[in-house]
Amino acid sequence: MIQINFRDLRYLVAVADHRHFGRAAAACYVSQPTLSTQIKKLEQYLGVQLVERTNKQVMLTPIGKMIAERARHVLNEVADIVDTARAAGDPMMGDLRLGLIPTIGPYLLPHLIPELRATYPRLRPLLYEEQTARLLERLRRGELDAAVMAVPVPGEGLMHASLFHEPFYLALPSGHPLTRKQPVEIGDLTSEQILLLEEGHCLRDQALDVCSMVGAREDAEFRATSMETLRQMVASGAGITLLPALAAEAAAGLPNSNSVELRCFSDATPTREMALYWRKGSAREPTIRAVAEVIRELDAVKALAGEAAGAPVTS
Repeated sequence: MIQINFRDLRYLVAVADHRHFGRAAAACYVSQPTLSTQIKKLEQYLGVQLVERTNKQVMLTPIGKMIAERARHVLNEVADIVDTARAAGDPMMGDLRLGLIPTIGPYLLPHLIPELRATYPRLRPLLYEEQTARLLERLRRGELDAAVMAVPVPGEGLMHASLFHEPFYLALPSGHPLTRKQPVEIGDLTSEQILLLEEGHCLRDQALDVCSMVGAREDAEFRATSMETLRQMVASGAGITLLPALAAEAAAGLPNSNSVELRCFSDATPTREMALYWRKGSAREPTIRAVAEVIRELDAVKALAGEAAGAPVTS
């Protein structure tokens, strides 16, 4: 008779994730002695050591790692069973754990959330902002239902629905020679130094692609931690950068907005494609596809097509 229960599997996965009994117990909403005792009982039942315990850290044994990954898969399958049953009643009801990369979240959500509330009032989006690598990890672990990320993302086992193509604008400090041009040409960036985000942001990689295409260089002395920091650096006269359209438009009216001038490109406009990703076979797929359609129909998103064609943007 099988005596393993889902609770014990959750405890083991939590230990694998946190490598600390106290943090794992907190994540499972139980006391540390309770979690530790159940892990020991699981080891006794299986007849193998799953966890190496020392005074400084907790490590999984090789067999412990293998079993923890299988346990994660089992728990994801169980969650999908529950989601399937709930979705049969009303797929647009309940929690939807939605991740977004930091360079789109603050600029898309003010448009999306009011529309979701109006269209699907019984749906409750739970929002998580992380860089791409972390979103992928959480998505594959079943901690997220879907994530808005820039195409492409690495790995397999994911489905995606294209949302929109977002053009980039050139952000210049007031008085920069290129402010005399409207629009600018992509070739104008040749030999320029471009301010970029720090490592880990997909927007950094996209901007580097543009730099390599035209012979521009990264300003290695500055690396911003956020889009707003990047904009403030431009406003201070530290350099120039590329801003996605939604972020550029959201900057109007913010502090120092008058110190930054935006220019669209007349040719070969650099763009990025945003998409909504989810696990293949997810029971929430109908819900996720419905959310993708809401995003596509947002006025702010529809306007991006005109901006990609070179329409001016508010600065």
